[in-house]
Parts: sequence; structure tokens; C-alpha cells
Amino acid sequence: MSQTALLFLHALSPLHAGTGQGIGAIDLPIAREKATGIPYLPGSSLKGVLRDRAASWDRDTLFAVFGPDTESASEHAGAVQVGDAKLLLLPVRSLYGVFALVTSPYLLERFSREAEMVGLRIPGVPQVPDAEHALLAPGSRVLGHGGKVYLEDLDLKAREEGGIGAWEDWLAERLEVPVRGRLTVVHDDLMGYLLETATEVVARIRLDDATKTVAKGALWYEESLPTESVLYGLLRAEASRRKGKDLPAEAVFALVKGLLEGAVQLGGKATVGRGLCALKVVEGQA
Repeated sequence: MSQTALLFLHALSPLHAGTGQGIGAIDLPIAREKATGIPYLPGSSLKGVLRDRAASWDRDTLFAVFGPDTESASEHAGAVQVGDAKLLLLPVRSLYGVFALVTSPYLLERFSREAEMVGLRIPGVPQVPDAEHALLAPGSRVLGHGGKVYLEDLDLKAREEGGIGAWEDWLAERLEVPVRGRLTVVHDDLMGYLLETATEVVARIRLDDATKTVAKGALWYEESLPTESVLYGLLRAEASRRKGKDLPAEAVFALVKGLLEGAVQLGGKATVGRGLCALKVVEGQA
């Protein structure tokens, strides 16, 4: 038997899950899916952080849950599987309500598939008529004068729908995320544009100590997911495969859940405050 749940990630500071190099104007871009361009956090990054947190466990338990060290990797696999964390909500600057948490029908459809895999009941996926409209819950705080939503330099025609309120309720009941009154569903085409233009890009420099000017070759641009971004992935536990260490799936799952308390640091640039995240496991019906 195995046990599967959704693992949510809430960015408490900008999250730089990078690719190591860039080929465009941004020197250090964030990781994106090749086919869709949607930002994500590799599951290996999250699993590595959890393994570091388990360093105080006894050796047999650590290896049973996360697998042995690299030189002994052929002996057996670990009992926990951590999937890639995929973007669900992107915070975007709004003229009203400070910021909106933006998603699209495609992002919600992908989330729905994985939520149903773990037995979670979720609201229906709304459909946006075109790239000029945005769907909001009734009474949304990002709704502006004239029935418009203003995101960055875009103005969109607002349509209030109760189904968006159902999504706000569902998320607010399970996550400590300021989603009520801010959830905004836009067309998939517009979401693709925002994924390219609404991420956080900052210039970093290193000064020459003698001249106090930028050192040669020491100016670069870094991209991050903004604070308040929400991602999700699958967390799966199976019975231990390590000889002499009999851990059922339920015990493995409980051990991993114990590692999720408090903020964790994910991605790069930890020394400048990047990547502080809160993690939350949401379980479905058996």
C-alpha cells in the first residue's frame, strides 16, 4: 500500500529555482517546463532540503525513507517520492487590492487532475471567454471602477462568478494564503503573457573595492517567482525497501510530514533572503 497527498508551497520571499544559466536577456532565469513555459520547482530540490532536515535521524531510518548515499544508490530506492512543484497562483500587481493571485483554466485543470488522484473534491474549472476578460468572486477587492481589473499595465473586463468564490473558499480552508478577494482567473493566452512578464527580475552587481564601480563582468540579472506565489506537487510514501528496517507507508508518511514544520529555504540565493517557503500537506479521502 502507498499513501499520496498534495504538497503545497507558499513563497514567503522571492523564490529563485534557477537553471544555472540563461540564453536571453536574463542571466539567471527560473526553471520552466519546456513545452508550456510554466515555472516549476524541481522535486529533487525539495527532496534534498527534506533529507537535510532529517540529518538527525538514525542512519537506517534516513536511508529507508530517502534512499542510501549516492555510492550505494543501487541497493534500494527510498520510500518517499517528491514530485515537481508546479505553479498554481501567480501574484500580480493590481491597481486595486494591492495584488491579485492569478491563475487560468489550464492551470486549474492540471491541478484538478492531481487533486483527484489523491481523492480531493474540488470546484469545477471556470472558462474565460477571451483574453479581455477576468473572472472574480463577488465582492472581490481587486475589482476597480467601471467593472475593470487592472493588472500591471493591463485593464480587463471583470465578470463576477460564484464559482471563483468556491475556489477561494476551498483554498482558504486548506492554506494560509491571502486568497480571499484576490483570486483572479484569466484566459490561458493572457496567463502565458503574465508568466513571461510578471515575474520578478532584479539586477545584481559586485563592486570593485578600489574604484567602487561595478567590477568587470559582475553585472547580471536574476529572475524569481514573486512573494506569495503558490505551487503544488504530489507527495507519495511507500513501505520501506531497506532490509532490516520495516516501515509501512503510513509511518514513512508521518516521518516526512514531521519535517515540514516551520519555514524552509528552497532554490538559490539563500544568503540574500531568497526562497523562504511554507509547506503544507493536504490529504484526500482514502
